[in-house]
Amino acid sequence: MAAVETNGPRTYGNWRRPESSGILGLGLYGTILLFAAMIITVLVLMAGGLLWALGFVVLAAVALMLMVVRDRHHKSALDRGAVRVGWWSARSRRQNLYRSGPLGATSWGTCQLPGVAAPTRLSEFTDSYGRPFVMVYSPASGTYAVVIETEPDGAALVDEEQIDAWVADWGRWLRNVGEEHGILGASVTIETAPDSGSRLRREVMSNLDPEAPEFARETMLEVMDMYPEGSSSVRAFVTLTFNASASVSGKRRQPEDMARDLGARIPNLTSDLEATGAGAATPMTAQRLCEFVRVAYDPAAAVLLDEAAENGESVPLQWSDVGPTAHEATWNGYWHENAFSCSWEMTEAPSGVVQSGILARLLAPRRDLTRKRVTLLYRPIDPGRAKAIVESDVRSSNFRISSTAKPATRDVFSARAAQATANEEASGAGLVMFGVLVTATINDPERVADARATVENLGASAKLRLRPVYGSQDSAFAFSLPLGLIPNRHISAPSRMKEKL
Repeated sequence: MAAVETNGPRTYGNWRRPESSGILGLGLYGTILLFAAMIITVLVLMAGGLLWALGFVVLAAVALMLMVVRDRHHKSALDRGAVRVGWWSARSRRQNLYRSGPLGATSWGTCQLPGVAAPTRLSEFTDSYGRPFVMVYSPASGTYAVVIETEPDGAALVDEEQIDAWVADWGRWLRNVGEEHGILGASVTIETAPDSGSRLRREVMSNLDPEAPEFARETMLEVMDMYPEGSSSVRAFVTLTFNASASVSGKRRQPEDMARDLGARIPNLTSDLEATGAGAATPMTAQRLCEFVRVAYDPAAAVLLDEAAENGESVPLQWSDVGPTAHEATWNGYWHENAFSCSWEMTEAPSGVVQSGILARLLAPRRDLTRKRVTLLYRPIDPGRAKAIVESDVRSSNFRISSTAKPATRDVFSARAAQATANEEASGAGLVMFGVLVTATINDPERVADARATVENLGASAKLRLRPVYGSQDSAFAFSLPLGLIPNRHISAPSRMKEKL
């Protein structure tokens, strides 16, 4: 991301998708397949004659068209077909259904998390400041994750200079995180939901002076009763995911060893995060994470947890009991407990330049959605690999221009943007891959169409191109939670190979 200097409000832009040089819109591997098909065609012509060669050319052309022709979400026919086949296979084996609990189909009798989050394990330690922090271990991907709970200040009644400083500090924080030893990814989760008013009641009752004037007491009690109607709560989390393997030996570290390492680094990460406008940043405890995940799968549990907290009680939750008792994943939706959710993925970042408040409407609470969760996924790239990526991007852009006598205007601008990114990286800027997941949850099945229209309109207002995560709604729901799960480590095909197709 680059800041654009103007006389008016500061704008940002220059987001780029990874490119691979190739012919006819093909990536590196696609171009190799093209040349291989040409060689095989010559051999078939020599061995079998013209008809056999023509038949092979038709088959090769159809196969290449499946890779070249892409829709507005940059998905080729091959990508869509692979997803459809995978969904049919999973549904035929009933892997889209989940029943847990004492009467469920699972043998252990608990409400364990389903899908990609099922193998995760939870532990709690203390950092160098003596603060407890939760650590999520994912043996499937070999990662440890820590969750930081923040209280964003918001941009209301804040000077533009202060907002620009927050954005700059956020960019520096991402760059510094990318230089952390063993970092694999980071995510920011912002969830909005209706506020039951229990927190306000606790705050008012704990600070109400019995000797205060009667008018003041009645005013505060009336505010306590009336304010929760129509109000919303906003919660924000920052999750950092680290590699479980030691860099020297390559063996996976035990939770105690990893906690000792992360416990010494968390204080610096939280203090630097506060300078970005995130407000008070504190490590999240295991109990609070269990409550958050439980409410995400069962929104009705939020009222019970709030009432218990209002009465000064705590509902002890185990990690093996925070999952749903039942769920059913469909092609474009996710039924869990007593709610329905749908998740969208960002397929294209805002084009052109935008201001810092471009995501304001997308992140704001919505009364027509029971819960809404927006997760920004970041994958910091180490400086050594970032240099190779930007240089490859420049070569690919220049190749597209030089491969034709009349290059398209879009290719010309793409080459300029690639060169600008390379210049910024050479001057010390960091390089980060990022994505966005949006999950909307509702309690009324009759409002599914309205919820879909609301999220799609919010995505358009943020200049984001959103696409439902077809065939993987249950996985997308888990990836949007602050669990430190990294999507590219849970796919069968390597991400670098898919970028070069």
